[in-house]
Amino acid sequence: MTDVAHHIVTVMPTSTAKPPRTVTAAVRRVAAKPLTLPVERESLVSLVIARVQDCLLRKELKPGDYLPTETELSRNLGIGKSSVREAVKMLQAMGVVEIHRGRGTRIRKHPGPGLISPLVFHLLTESGYPDDLVELRMLFEPAFAALALRRATDEDLRTMRHALEQLETSVRAGAPEAEEDLAFHRAMLRATKNPLVIRIGETIFELFRPSIAVSMRHIPERAVRDHRRLFEALRARDEKRLREAVLGSYEGWKQSLGREREAVGRGAASRRRVERRASSPITGLRKGG
Repeated sequence: MTDVAHHIVTVMPTSTAKPPRTVTAAVRRVAAKPLTLPVERESLVSLVIARVQDCLLRKELKPGDYLPTETELSRNLGIGKSSVREAVKMLQAMGVVEIHRGRGTRIRKHPGPGLISPLVFHLLTESGYPDDLVELRMLFEPAFAALALRRATDEDLRTMRHALEQLETSVRAGAPEAEEDLAFHRAMLRATKNPLVIRIGETIFELFRPSIAVSMRHIPERAVRDHRRLFEALRARDEKRLREAVLGSYEGWKQSLGREREAVGRGAASRRRVERRASSPITGLRKGG
């Protein structure tokens, strides 16, 4: 038996048809060694996730592929089914896989609705969050905007125009939402035609949502003007104007980010005062008289 044959596991190819419960050798895929080699006992769940990630990076697992069954993973990796089950649940929560009862666990083709990337949580827990976020946006947005300018089709421009008109309508009605602002930026992201830029950009823009919501409450007309400048520069294919529009749009946004930070600080101070009163041994006591 060859080394490749020795490492055969059941990983189903992409198919719209329901995969059979009993899989013959003829339709089996050869999986990567990381999914067949036993792991050490410590951090079993993390290591299973790392093995799946390794297979994805090596393109040995692709969107739409089915993972080996729970029993096969348990046997091949030399770990208990409970560890495999927990790892699969974590991968599902991360948006990497989707579970089809009676069919198996499949690598997602697209992120699921409502899923928040683990990167968002990581960035949110970083110290110096507001200032770091400003730098991140100033580095990322001019670059992807320039790429969108070069690659945007007429259909992309129509989508951006529609998003801009929706934003203008909601501002006139006095009910602007952060989602309407973000819809324009997502349209710009999609115009890059780069799936990595789109996915990372969508993750980054989720971090902007609270401060954009503040902008919609305090400076909605300025937000409309900034988006109009962005759109006009994109439509004119004028990279210099576009960069100026991108950088100019940061001023109002940074003010909103400052308001958000002040509000968070006031909330934290208020909570500390409440906690101090609650922990005081004389809270609620009165002197006799």
